[in-house]
Amino acid sequence: MAVAVSAAFVGLPSLAGATPYHHMHLTAPDVKEAVAWYVEHMGCKGFGRENACQIGDVQLIWFERDPTGPSVGSGVNHIGFSFPDLEAKMAGWKAAGLNIENPDAPIRDVPGLFKLAFLSDPWGTRLEVVEDAEWPDFHHIHLSSADPAAALTWYQDIFGGERDKLKGRIDGIRYGGVWLVAAEHPDGAPATSKGRAIDHLSWGFSDLDAAAVEIKAKGVPFDMEPRPFTNPLGQQMKISFIYGPDDVWIEVVQPGQ
Repeated sequence: MAVAVSAAFVGLPSLAGATPYHHMHLTAPDVKEAVAWYVEHMGCKGFGRENACQIGDVQLIWFERDPTGPSVGSGVNHIGFSFPDLEAKMAGWKAAGLNIENPDAPIRDVPGLFKLAFLSDPWGTRLEVVEDAEWPDFHHIHLSSADPAAALTWYQDIFGGERDKLKGRIDGIRYGGVWLVAAEHPDGAPATSKGRAIDHLSWGFSDLDAAAVEIKAKGVPFDMEPRPFTNPLGQQMKISFIYGPDDVWIEVVQPGQ
C-alpha cells in the first residue's frame, strides 16, 4: 500500500510529542541466533527479551520467520552502525567469515565524510559500518526511494526530527543520535519492506491517540489502528501501523511504562 508524497506536506508543522527514533524490526528464522549475532558483531546488548537487543537508544527486535527477501530492493536499503576503530572491527569480521562486500578492499575512506564499508547479516539485512566519532553506535537508516527529497519531507512532517546535512554533505533528518537519509531507488518503485529482512521502522509518541488524529488529518491512513499491547517485559504500550513513502511499513508506538 504505497503512500503518495505530495507538496501538500511541505511547510506543515510536525506532530507534537514525538520521541527519538524507537526501534528497528527485523526478520530471522531463529531470533535467539539473530540476537547473538548482533551482540557479538555489532556491539548490541541484551535487555531481557530473547528476540531483541539494544545499541545506544535504539532497540533491534526480530520476528521469528523466514524473510521474504533481503533489505536491498525494498524501501529500506540498509542500516548503519558506527565504531571507533573500523579497521580493527573489519579484521575481526573477516576472521569470523562474515559476508563482507568487496572483501579484498572493503574499507573506503571518503574525504570529508568517514571510513565506511558494507556487509550483510546472515538473513539479508545490508549493513553499512562507519567510523564516525561524532555519531556512535546505531548510526543511520538508509531509505531507497523513488523521490528521496519528498520522502524525507514526509518523514519530517509526520515524525518531526531536525532536517540537517550529515557531515555537511548528505541530506537527512536527525532523530536524537540517529540519521535518516535517502537515495534514489535504481529500478523504479522499491518493493514493500513488510516481510523482508528489514520489516519495518518505528517512531514513538507520548500520546498515540492524539498523534493518530493528526496523522490521519494529514491524509495518512492507518494499516492498523492504535491498540493496547503488553510487550514481553510486561510494559503496557499502544501500537499501530501505517505505510510511508515507497511502501515502507512503519510502527507508530506509545512506549511502555
